[in-house]
Amino acid sequence: MECFGAPHMTATMAAFTSPRFMNYSIRRQFSLLKHCRFTSLSSPSSSLLLKRIRCSAKSDNCLAVKEGVSEAEKEDYVKAGGSELVFVQMQQNKCMETQSRLSQKLPRIPIGECVLDLVVIGCGPAGLALAAESAKRGLNVGLIGPDLPFTNNYGVWEDEFIGLGLEGCIEHVWRDTVVYLDDNDPILIGRAYGRVSRDLLHEELLRRCVESGVSYLSSKVERITESPNGQSLIECEGNITIPCRLATVASGAASGKLLQYELGGPRVCVQTAYGVEVEVESIPYDPSLMVFMDYRDYTKNKSQSLEAQYPTFLYVMPMSPTKVFFEETCLASKEAMPFELLKTKLMSRLKTMGIRITKTYEEEWSYIPVGGSLPNTEQKNLAFGAAASMVHPATGYSVVRSLSEAPNYAAVIAKILGQGNSKQMVDLGRYTTNISKQAWETLWPLERKRQRAFFLFGLALIVQMDIEGTRTFFRTFFRLPTWMWWGFLGSSLSSTDLIVFAFYMFIIAPHSLRMGLVRHLLSDPTGATMVKAYLTI
Repeated sequence: MECFGAPHMTATMAAFTSPRFMNYSIRRQFSLLKHCRFTSLSSPSSSLLLKRIRCSAKSDNCLAVKEGVSEAEKEDYVKAGGSELVFVQMQQNKCMETQSRLSQKLPRIPIGECVLDLVVIGCGPAGLALAAESAKRGLNVGLIGPDLPFTNNYGVWEDEFIGLGLEGCIEHVWRDTVVYLDDNDPILIGRAYGRVSRDLLHEELLRRCVESGVSYLSSKVERITESPNGQSLIECEGNITIPCRLATVASGAASGKLLQYELGGPRVCVQTAYGVEVEVESIPYDPSLMVFMDYRDYTKNKSQSLEAQYPTFLYVMPMSPTKVFFEETCLASKEAMPFELLKTKLMSRLKTMGIRITKTYEEEWSYIPVGGSLPNTEQKNLAFGAAASMVHPATGYSVVRSLSEAPNYAAVIAKILGQGNSKQMVDLGRYTTNISKQAWETLWPLERKRQRAFFLFGLALIVQMDIEGTRTFFRTFFRLPTWMWWGFLGSSLSSTDLIVFAFYMFIIAPHSLRMGLVRHLLSDPTGATMVKAYLTI
C-alpha cells in the first residue's frame, strides 16, 4: 500500500513496452496466463530494443535471450514494475484533480541564468520534503521531475505521524489494529493506525516548498554529467541543462540510470498488492479496528492450493460499516506476484466471506521493490527515499523514514555546501566525492547498514516460506515482548536490539522454525552478509 517514490518509478523505464522481461516460471504455475512472454534485449546507441517472443506455457525450458543488457539494467526494470509494468503505469496515471499542479504553485527554474546550490530530482513525498527542508536552510533549490500527483494510499502508525507534525494529513484513525493468523483468537497490536490523505499530504509538502522558495521544472531527467569546473549538469528532455553544485536523486527505486549501486548485492524482491475501495452491504470486522493482516484461509481447501504455495494476506481499512478499503497483499516474493492473481484471490476471499460489493470507488495496484543493493557511497550524486534504498526490506514501509530524515539530511547537505570555501572549490574544479561522502555516511552509517543486513536476512527467510511457515513465524513474532515487535514494525530497534530480538525469537520458536532459522543462517548469502556487517567496526 505504502511506498514513496512509487508514482515516479516508471519514469526512467519508458523504453520498456513489453510486459515481460525474463522467464518467470511462477507465472506458469499461477495458471492465469495462456502464454509466457519473453524479451530479447539489445542496446544500440544506449537505447534498449525489446522484442516480444511467445512460447507455450507447457514448456519448462523457454529462456529469455538477453543481449547487451547489464545486470543493473535488469534490476532497474524489475524495480520499475517488471512483468507488472502496465499496472504500475495505470496506478501512476490516475487522475487526482484535487491535488494542485506543482507548475502552478512553484516558480519555474530560470534556464541559463544561475547555478543552483541543489537540484532534487523526483517529485514524490521524499523529493518534496527534502527540497523544502533544504531551501529552508538558505540553499537555492530546484526541483525537477514530472508533475504527477500522489496516487498511492498510505497507511501509518498514528503516533509516528504525530511526531512528524503531520497529524493534520491523516484522514481516518483506528483506535487499534488487529492480526488474524488462523481460527484462534485474533492478536490486538495495541497501537492506533491512520490512513493518510494523499491530497492533504501533497498540499502540505507543496506548501512547504512554496514557503521556502523552491523553484521547479516539469521534465524528465536524462542524465547527470559533470562540467570541467566541477558543477553537476542536469540534462533534461528538450535539450535543457540545469547546472548545480550538487544533485540528489529522489525519483523512486528505479533510478539506476542516474545513480551507481553496489555490485553483487542482494537480489531485489517485490511486494505487490491489489486493493479496492468499495461500498458493501456489511463486513465481518469491527469498524473501529484496522485489520493489519488476515492470513486465514477461508477456502478450507484440504488439497494443495495456491494459498498454500503463495501466501497472501488481507489488509482492511473500514472507513465506515459499509465503505471499506480491501487489499490482498503478497508481503514479498522473488518474482512479482501478478496483480491478476491477487485480484482473483481477493474476490474469491470476499465472496467466501459473504461480502457483497455494491459499488467500487477505486482500484489500486501497489508495487514495492524491497531489498537490493545500496547506492555506491563513493559517487558525487546523492540520493534520498526509495532511490537511496530507504524502503524497509522486511515490511515495504518507507514513509516515516523518508519524512523524518529529510530535515537532518538537508542540514548535512547545507553544511557540506557551506563548508569553508566549498563554492570556490567548485568553481576551481576541486569539488571531490569526499564531500558528498559525508552526506552518504549520514544516510547510511554503519549502524543503519547493520540494521538493513538484519532485515534482508529476514526478507530472504520470509520469501521461502509457505502459508503454514508464515503463520508459524508470525505466531512466534507476536509472542515477543511488545516493545520488540512494536520496534521492529516501526524501524526503531537498534542493531543491538535486533540481536536481542533474534535470540528471544529463537528461544520461544517451535522446533521447526528454530531449525529453519539455523539452516537459513548457514546456507543463505544474507546470513554471511549480516554476520559480516555486525563484525565490521
